Amino acid sequence: MPSITLTASDEFELGAYRADPASVPLGGIVVIQEIFGVNSHIRSVCDRLAEAGYAAIAPALFDRVERDFESGYSPEEVERARGFLKSPDWDAFLLDIEAARVALAGAGETGIVGFCLGGSLAYLAAARLDGFSAAVGFYGGRIADFADEAPRCPVQLHYGSEDQGIPMSNVDTVHEKRPDCEIFVYEGAGHGFNCDERASYHPDAAKLAWGRTMDFLEENIQPHSQ
Repeated sequence: MPSITLTASDEFELGAYRADPASVPLGGIVVIQEIFGVNSHIRSVCDRLAEAGYAAIAPALFDRVERDFESGYSPEEVERARGFLKSPDWDAFLLDIEAARVALAGAGETGIVGFCLGGSLAYLAAARLDGFSAAVGFYGGRIADFADEAPRCPVQLHYGSEDQGIPMSNVDTVHEKRPDCEIFVYEGAGHGFNCDERASYHPDAAKLAWGRTMDFLEENIQPHSQ
């Protein structure tokens, strides 16, 4: 269940999960969910970031449709979760992402990390919102649709070579349109390779991608001066 409440600029109130480090944060990270809501995997990502020294918030982006939705990865759950993408409101998602960024203002510079739907939204936030110092997207299939929009901060993207939902032609489009982004493809990895709760979990790719993510955040997010 979300542990805090955020208020977007249109006054909509949504839930979110927040994890804070034990000491002064190195910065803030907005964590953007897959289609499965702010579930145990997304909360664990926030917890890992907090352990690494960042304050992290994952906004519940489906609250405008269904409060506190979270899901596992069974075929039935996947099918139900896909229903949220029938008519996605990208502008509303960005309002809620901005609310999370504002809530992290006290932590210092802020980045954004997203997975699946969240990977696409991390890129879109980098292109359309000010205030982010770094953006990382994991297997975001819609990034190609937005790639004509230049990001306002450094961007790093991760894809699996065996992703059945994101063909390599999609990744090639992003490569072609966005030479200013760091793009990594993991051989043998499929969609959701970073999630250890999914059958598609690829430990080697996940470890390498996470290490690159942490290095990228450290490089681009400057901590408060001590």
